Amino acid sequence: MNIRGMAAVVTGGASGLGRATAEKLLAQGAKVVIADLPSSDGEAVARALGADCAFVPADVTDEAQMLQVFKTASALAPLRATVHCAGRGGPVRVVDKDGEPGSLEQYEAVVRVNLIGTFNVLRLAAAEMARHDEADGERGAIVLTSSVAAYEGQIGQIPYASAKAGIVGMTIVAARDLASRKIRVCTIAPGIFDTPILARVSAQVREGLAAAVPHPSRLGQPAEFALLAAHIIENPMLNGETIRLDGAIRMPPR
Repeated sequence: MNIRGMAAVVTGGASGLGRATAEKLLAQGAKVVIADLPSSDGEAVARALGADCAFVPADVTDEAQMLQVFKTASALAPLRATVHCAGRGGPVRVVDKDGEPGSLEQYEAVVRVNLIGTFNVLRLAAAEMARHDEADGERGAIVLTSSVAAYEGQIGQIPYASAKAGIVGMTIVAARDLASRKIRVCTIAPGIFDTPILARVSAQVREGLAAAVPHPSRLGQPAEFALLAAHIIENPMLNGETIRLDGAIRMPPR
């Protein structure tokens, strides 16, 4: 599918993987709508990225706000692509250090953003794409974001790992469900990437994380995530698959 001339939505587009993806799609000729929280730098980022980029403040779990995101995108050009990067972490142990059960409230909050939010974006994106005519035999592609934690979640990551595993599980089902509407669905499962969240940790910790990656032995770059997201959109045979993007890392228990 040709990216030039389409409209694309990137959630979590104000920073990290999302911003890099927005930049990549814009460079290939798309009109991009960034969706991110009102507290984000989304407005400044969209302004910096130029006239073909717009920002709509939205929480991915909010139906009305996300409907506005997709409505805005379709007003620019036919919506053909959505790359869903928004998410959050939050540590929870099954039993905490005091011997008490882990926080159900925190577990629900992390799962709500990462898994329920993903389904909300998926369903609304697909419904909007389905309203447009086909182009080169398809209507669009949706790229979701999981994590290697879906496969090797570390201690304390149980809500995050649960949610990201849920995204892996929904990928093939969504691809089969949307095949009749000629909309593809794939998921990227990144390893350790150099994003603003990771910038908060010490240089020593960052170096240790980079050394744990077999090859290339470094942190992933957001532009490398964006490169894969764009390829998924362009390649019509990529469908129903979760692709690990991790330099062959397999995370230890902690």
